[in-house]
Amino acid sequence: MWTVVYMAQGREMAEKIRHALQQQGVLVKLKSIGKENKENDNCFEILVPAAEIEEAHNIIIDIEF
Repeated sequence: MWTVVYMAQGREMAEKIRHALQQQGVLVKLKSIGKENKENDNCFEILVPAAEIEEAHNIIIDIEF
């Protein structure tokens, strides 16, 4: 089951977090929420498998997000 591990404001921040998690071997999905017409301004849910939630939290903390 995919679980939200972080909510990012804007695609750029979401992509940075996704890249950091992927570099550590964590599976990641991004889901845009909010305004449909301006994807770069949207908030993004960063989702990881439930089994990897603790590892993902630690990585996000380590990269200071």
